Amino acid sequence: MPRSAELAALDAAVAAAADAAAAKGRTPVVLIDGPSGAGKSSLADALLAAWPATGTPRLVRMDDLYPGWDGLDAGSEAVGRDLLEPLRASGSGFWTRWDWSRSRPSGRVAVEGAEPLVVEGCGALSRRNAASADLTVWLQADDTLRKERALARDGETFAVEWDRWQRQFDRFVAREHPLGQAALVLDVTGADLTEGRAGTTVES
Repeated sequence: MPRSAELAALDAAVAAAADAAAAKGRTPVVLIDGPSGAGKSSLADALLAAWPATGTPRLVRMDDLYPGWDGLDAGSEAVGRDLLEPLRASGSGFWTRWDWSRSRPSGRVAVEGAEPLVVEGCGALSRRNAASADLTVWLQADDTLRKERALARDGETFAVEWDRWQRQFDRFVAREHPLGQAALVLDVTGADLTEGRAGTTVES
């Protein structure tokens, strides 16, 4: 089955960025950001399922490291400070998993070596984080559709927190201007992002 136009554009951009990173002897890093429900997780899954470059990609989801419902900024800062910048400097970084059921950290996850890394989630694409990436991607979609997608995925848990989270994201966008940091902008309102579900999530 042919890839959608959106995934084909992503594939081409990833392949070029990964080749350029490899030529410089560094780990290819792809950041995917956008508002809740835009399709970041689905896009990352589809990308990993048919990785268009060399290597076996690893995936870090920002949802796994935000320290709670007020943690968008803290998660954005942590992924740059603890993972992206050390990985770029020394080939080794980490991220700290958040236990949502117990509202506390639940251990560090090491990320080492030259295999490609994809980070997806709200807050991934700050100015600081973009400086450590080889490809920066911004997703946008119809607001009504986004909310339907997000609530269908996370149900009442997210429904009661939607406004709280959206306020944080609005502040992040106003401060960091992630759209301006993006090398590739995809409007995925009508796109089918369910072409793949396989991949390697960084667990340990």
